[in-house]
Amino acid sequence: MATSFSASAKAEVCRNLPGKPCCALAECFGVLLFCNSFDHDSVRIITESREFAYILPKLLKRAFDVEFDSFPSMAAPGKLVFQITDPEKLDIIFAACGFSRGSTLAMHLNLPLVEEECCRAAFLRGAFLAGGSVTDPEKAYHFELTTTHQTVAREAYTLIHEVLTFYPKMAARGGGQVLYLKQSDQISDFLACLGASVASMGIIEAKLEKELNNKVNRRCNCDDANTSKVVEAAQEQLTAIRILRERNVVDKLPQKLQQALSAREKHPEASLSELACMMEPPISKPAMNHRLQKLVELSKEGTA
Repeated sequence: MATSFSASAKAEVCRNLPGKPCCALAECFGVLLFCNSFDHDSVRIITESREFAYILPKLLKRAFDVEFDSFPSMAAPGKLVFQITDPEKLDIIFAACGFSRGSTLAMHLNLPLVEEECCRAAFLRGAFLAGGSVTDPEKAYHFELTTTHQTVAREAYTLIHEVLTFYPKMAARGGGQVLYLKQSDQISDFLACLGASVASMGIIEAKLEKELNNKVNRRCNCDDANTSKVVEAAQEQLTAIRILRERNVVDKLPQKLQQALSAREKHPEASLSELACMMEPPISKPAMNHRLQKLVELSKEGTA
């Protein structure tokens, strides 16, 4: 089965575990706030990314020095579920995140954990790995992060602006909060911030390819329209010539018009430029057009 663009982007983000303890904590904090469930009773993380599933136990160990109570086999098909229900482990995790298990009413983005610039990027990496997705740019431009915590969504909204200088859009969906981007340059910058430079470049390349194809299509449409106009004009001129011949007035026309009439008659598919070169002496394209238009006018007048 082909790997999706989103899966490839996550795999790229997973290639490097955070080296600094503060970044490991910030990235794990992002995972927790954007995972399937993070509350007083349990932590539940569900993912389809094998790369994320591979680094997740290491990330948890590095950030909190604890292990999951249950985790899946990497060979298992479909979604992989990681879970912590041990109260002692939950106490450790809550305390490290700046919360008090049992008394914290609503999860929020604990600002001291993302004070440093490196930690902010780490937090966003964790948020993307746990609750993010990005659409294949060949189909559409769409990047999103989903959390079940309303306060977290509002605070992440501000954090993204502080890190990347633009605001995402925000919407409610199925009881959760979604932060999303629709502009290709913003999605590319976000992926680059996460360390997914290949995916970021993929967005840029897809945009350039679409722009090139649009230019080619516009050019082709323009050429087709111009060709239609040329064919229509030539048909009108040939009809005018036929009318003038039926009226036996061709020999009465000025020599310049007779020359233009003959050239068009013998070369019905020739362009104005080509016909202009056939004149003796050669003339300009506008002059050739003027002569042919004169023939059309004369045919409509009914007299030469």
